[in-house]
Amino acid sequence: MIIALEEAKHTLINFRDNITELGSALRIEELKLQLEELEKKTLDADFWNDQTNSGKILRQVKQLKDKIEAYENLVGKLEDTITLAELAIEENDESLTDEVLSELEAIQAEEEKQRIEILLSGEYDKNNAIVSFHPGAGGTEAQDWALMLYRMYTRWGEKHGYTVKLIDWLDGEEAGLKSATITIEGTNAYGYLKSENGVHRLVRVSPFDSSGRRHTSFASVEVMPEFEDDNTIELRDEDLEITAHRSSGAGGQHVNKTDSAIRITHLPTGIVVGCQTERSQLQNKETALKMLKSKLMEIKQREKLEKIDDIKGVKTNIEWGAQIRSYVFMPYTLAKDTRTGYEDGNIQAVMDGEIDGFINAYLKANAGKQD
Repeated sequence: MIIALEEAKHTLINFRDNITELGSALRIEELKLQLEELEKKTLDADFWNDQTNSGKILRQVKQLKDKIEAYENLVGKLEDTITLAELAIEENDESLTDEVLSELEAIQAEEEKQRIEILLSGEYDKNNAIVSFHPGAGGTEAQDWALMLYRMYTRWGEKHGYTVKLIDWLDGEEAGLKSATITIEGTNAYGYLKSENGVHRLVRVSPFDSSGRRHTSFASVEVMPEFEDDNTIELRDEDLEITAHRSSGAGGQHVNKTDSAIRITHLPTGIVVGCQTERSQLQNKETALKMLKSKLMEIKQREKLEKIDDIKGVKTNIEWGAQIRSYVFMPYTLAKDTRTGYEDGNIQAVMDGEIDGFINAYLKANAGKQD
């Protein structure tokens, strides 16, 4: 066991170079100067006069502090673990071996996580994510698959400390859902989840088929950044069809069972958004309008259009193209990404939100490319 401690110590000491190089890649010293400048601005006498700008600066301050603190904690953890390994070797204390090896594994995982974050350099990567789920053809089986994906991303968000909020929900006919929308709020939520935008394919023995046959189902996951309402998008009243309806579905106590739910159709494009989880019809309308603006802005950016009026039709809303990932439950278990080739045989863990391998493989494969 002392040999294991010696090897761990050697690995840890060599890992200092990785951490130093990571600090250079993160531009930690530069970030500290930026933080100092922004903190000076918060001390200005008129700082709070412009609420929008002050809020933006405070968010930047938090993001910089979090990034610097995470790196410095990693440096500290590395040095503490080296000291622990040296102490264990010096005192011939094999009881510390498991702790040293566990810390080494945690340090390597955290270094990898911070290195992946460097790849999140897109203009909107830091934003919150709006994630919508839509079943494909196939009735109950596809609607149940859409629900499984909803649970998968909800669990992923919760495991990573993000705030997950249900915005809209339409029940499936017998099971599952016809559509649902959530927001995943926190730094880099969109940067990570943009890789998940597309069609997801399921192969399994359907629990809804009494003959026990295998079924193939499809559902789409639509991911877009939540944009700050900067008034660059103007929505004309005559372009909007707004209807109120009774809330339904999986929101439970979080959804008001009143006629306060709002659905908005953008007539020029056919895009439909809805919200049913706020406390009043007015709040639901405001949230739905914000989502509509985000959707229009995302399409405008993606299609490199000059103005919102250039968006044509609902083809930009859902496109059933080639799937980005397949999830096989039978005759074997495997989740495989068709874009990167990354695969994971632990299908239950994947469905419980363990999808970082897929996300990281996508970010690495697309490093340096445009969003």
